[in-house]
Amino acid sequence: MKKALSLISRIHEKGNRFIVEQLNKNGIEGLAPSHGDILVLLYKYEKLTMKNISDKIHRTKPTVTVLVDKLEKLGFVKREKSHNDNRSTFIILTRKGEDFKPVFEKISFELNKLLYRNLSKEESDIIDRLLEKML
Repeated sequence: MKKALSLISRIHEKGNRFIVEQLNKNGIEGLAPSHGDILVLLYKYEKLTMKNISDKIHRTKPTVTVLVDKLEKLGFVKREKSHNDNRSTFIILTRKGEDFKPVFEKISFELNKLLYRNLSKEESDIIDRLLEKML
């Protein structure tokens, strides 16, 4: 019997528990692991529209709206009207969001260290390639 989905699900749950524990350790309240996809994009691209975010994280626009609303309420992001097109609104990091980046990167590093701790470099590369292929 194939069990990849079950194992992936258990890894996902373990990863989420770790992230929540680390956020709590760092005094960060209200953030959820699901906010990470948006933050990583904003750390890379600085500002994106809701549609850009939705397309890049493969989530519906309503789901992204809920996640961004929460990030905005917590003070990590803000909305900014486009100077060229009043119909477009960008999501950008606030100072709080920018200041969170080192904590975010540390948690990500520690999570990857935990996930790959029993694997050689070759094994971790193979797993990454296989999971990408499955997706």
